[in-house]
Amino acid sequence: MTKAELVAKMAEKAGITKKEADAALKAFVEAINELFQKEETLRLPGLGTFKVTVRKARKGRNPRTGDVIEIPARKVLAFKPAKELVKQV
Repeated sequence: MTKAELVAKMAEKAGITKKEADAALKAFVEAINELFQKEETLRLPGLGTFKVTVRKARKGRNPRTGDVIEIPARKVLAFKPAKELVKQV
């Protein structure tokens, strides 16, 4: 699904215009980005939980040369789906 399709679906479900749905989606994305920059957790009942976690540094292998390389630690976004969502899929 593309952003345009999502906006259209949101507008249809909420009974609002596509312009209003687009503004709501942009505000939602901005709010989520602010949360993740602060490394806070977002829980959406029925959908799941998003949180920022730290992936440990580890050793990897360069696929071209086979040399061992050090992969640095970094922050990643993790998603755990809600039980209701898992049942529907």
